[in-house]
Amino acid sequence: MGLIWRRRFASVKGGVGLKLNLQFLLGIFLIFVARVVLAATNPGDVSAINSLYISLGSPVLPGWVASGGDPCGQAWQGVQCNNSNILSIILNGANLGGELGNNLDAFASIIAIDLSNNGIGGSIPSSLPTTMKNLFLSANQFTGSIPSTLSALRQLTAMSLNNNLLSGDLPDTFQSLAGLVNLDLSNNNLSGHLPPSMGNLSSLTTLHVQDNQLSGTLDVLQELPLRDLNIENNLFSGPIPQQLLTIPNFKKDGNPFNSSTVPLPPPTSSSSPSPQSPFFSGGGSTSNSTPSGRTPAIQAAGPSTTTVGSKSSNNSATKRIVWIVIAAVLSAVILALALALIIPVCLRRRDEDEDDIFSKRPDAVVYDGRRENARDNGSLVPPPSQTEKVPRETAVKIHEEIPKETRRVWAVPKLQNDPLENVQKVDSIPKQEDLETEMSDIEMYMPPPPPPAAPPTELSVVPAKPVEISPIPSPKRAIPPISAKFFTIAALQQYTNSFSQENLIGSGMLGSVYKAELPTGKFLAVKKLDKRASDQQKDVEFLQLVNDIDKIRHANVVELTGYCAEHGQRLLIFEYCSNGTLQDALHADGESKNKLSWNSRIRMALGAARALEYLHEVCQPPIVHRNFKSSNLLLDDDLSIHVSDCGLAPLISSGSVSQLSGHLLSAYGYGAPEFESGIYNIQSDVYSFGVVMLELLTGRKSYDRKRVRGEQFLVRWAIPQLHDIDALSRMVDPSMKGQYPNKSLSRFADIISRCVQSEPEFRPPMSEVVQDLLDMIRREASQ
Repeated sequence: MGLIWRRRFASVKGGVGLKLNLQFLLGIFLIFVARVVLAATNPGDVSAINSLYISLGSPVLPGWVASGGDPCGQAWQGVQCNNSNILSIILNGANLGGELGNNLDAFASIIAIDLSNNGIGGSIPSSLPTTMKNLFLSANQFTGSIPSTLSALRQLTAMSLNNNLLSGDLPDTFQSLAGLVNLDLSNNNLSGHLPPSMGNLSSLTTLHVQDNQLSGTLDVLQELPLRDLNIENNLFSGPIPQQLLTIPNFKKDGNPFNSSTVPLPPPTSSSSPSPQSPFFSGGGSTSNSTPSGRTPAIQAAGPSTTTVGSKSSNNSATKRIVWIVIAAVLSAVILALALALIIPVCLRRRDEDEDDIFSKRPDAVVYDGRRENARDNGSLVPPPSQTEKVPRETAVKIHEEIPKETRRVWAVPKLQNDPLENVQKVDSIPKQEDLETEMSDIEMYMPPPPPPAAPPTELSVVPAKPVEISPIPSPKRAIPPISAKFFTIAALQQYTNSFSQENLIGSGMLGSVYKAELPTGKFLAVKKLDKRASDQQKDVEFLQLVNDIDKIRHANVVELTGYCAEHGQRLLIFEYCSNGTLQDALHADGESKNKLSWNSRIRMALGAARALEYLHEVCQPPIVHRNFKSSNLLLDDDLSIHVSDCGLAPLISSGSVSQLSGHLLSAYGYGAPEFESGIYNIQSDVYSFGVVMLELLTGRKSYDRKRVRGEQFLVRWAIPQLHDIDALSRMVDPSMKGQYPNKSLSRFADIISRCVQSEPEFRPPMSEVVQDLLDMIRREASQ
């Protein structure tokens, strides 16, 4: 019996022990899960970002600490996460110093680092995260050379190291970076040749290496799919490969090139040249191809010229080239003499038969220069459907330089199947050597004749002494006519009191805006573009931008009044709005905020929505604003919205200005999620509009670092509460003191939630937003 009881007791004891063990294991598991849930950031990433923070000198950055912390869970400034992993660190223009340290490779999954426009020094670390896709370190104080360990960044798509103090040769480590699309190494002290491995950058479309000391030839670039290449102010020599001359945006000034293009092989009477030889002469040749299979570029002259075959073959080839040049010169001289003899005879015959031409051509009509369009201001430029545009000032000047009593038009004799049978010419005889060029230009730019129903009443007499006309620019170099008014720098200095601080209205990433007072007492707003923005475009491109902005005409868009482009300065002059910006009205201390009733806020949202609807859906091609925020929404005397900076996206679409734009929109809460990947489109404008509506609803700033961490970014704080009517009523701007209808408030919040969707395709078009706001106003009016 005792044995049986001992066995039962042992069995019960074992069962209890097993149960206790299971409970203990379950407890450990729950503790582990709780730690994983509570700690939102990968511990390895926490260690890496703590190390980076110490290396940068422990700057004042919201949320950042030197030890521990939770970057993802606590929303550290500039840190973007995916679950528990840090994906990007964006601190552009954050006044950072120190160095980067040597622990960046400890980040587990980071794909983007943007620390541009700071004061970070030291060398670029050799240990970089292999997951990196975007690396932006421009406009800092980095020294030393570019690390050769770049070859490990196989996922790299964009890298900007421009405007630093980097030196030494470029490392030959690009062979594994087949996905690299944009590379900017400009404004450093780099030297040496372009490494052969750059020929493996099969996705590279943008390469900027200007303002360095790079030398050698450009052969390694000739097979790349480049669309934007800037090599200005270096020491590149040799001929330019023909393939590079087809690049749409190719800047090459400031280099001692030997010739403009790779010279063609000299002619030969023997068998056809071998496709693998640089040039062919006589019976034998040797192939000199590069390891990559491309034929090396041929130097134009000097001891470095490639030689193939024997010495005698080179001498014979040289002699043939000399004879060809002599023959070409003789041919040109003979042709010039022939033209000198023939052209005067043709001119005399034309003068003698001119009256017969008019008498035999009943359909020939003299163009009397009268204008049907009063806006043309005396221009002789025909409408765009007839020909290309030329500057209005140029055409008027030419017309005015001819004495009135000697101006008349002679018709061209009708030729068989002549497509230009009705084109008119100015009857003024240019110099003989310029005859063909000037007359073809005049044919290109003169307008068509008036209808045949208005026959000429009088023909003036051809003067005995011909009048010379200033040359008309070639159509390829013609500057588009500008309808906006031109202001001189001297006049704008007078109107703004030399751009004094007292007249400074505001500053942005494109420049500063000043208040200008005309002698008539009218006020204007002068936007003085800074060098970083204005250097993005050439003079002709800037004038085309002025024309494009001048075409934007809408009641809710700030109207362009004029422009200035002289002495290296570029300025845009707009209408002046007297009540400042929506940002000031909502967030500045004073009585202006109390004047913004619920109805006035709805109408402000409607005005801004109508402006974006016009830009997105009426303008062709559609115009993306790219910088939509409350500080760019101006208020007039009636508190109506006028959107500024419309059409200026080309000034911020590339380079450091684009990076700064992306940083500012993201850092201050207006940037859509896709902008972190460099994407900005119409749907991104809709997101920014939704943020402005949130400002109108809550009276809060899009980003306010003075608030607690969970409320600093307006969108993150507001989104979870938009569909809770009780929470929504607590979100409303207290300055309205509850004076709003609850149904209207709910509809307003619904529009906001659709505009700030994280996926662009789920955001509504602006025409739909306009219609929803109009419906709100109608319902309130009917109640």
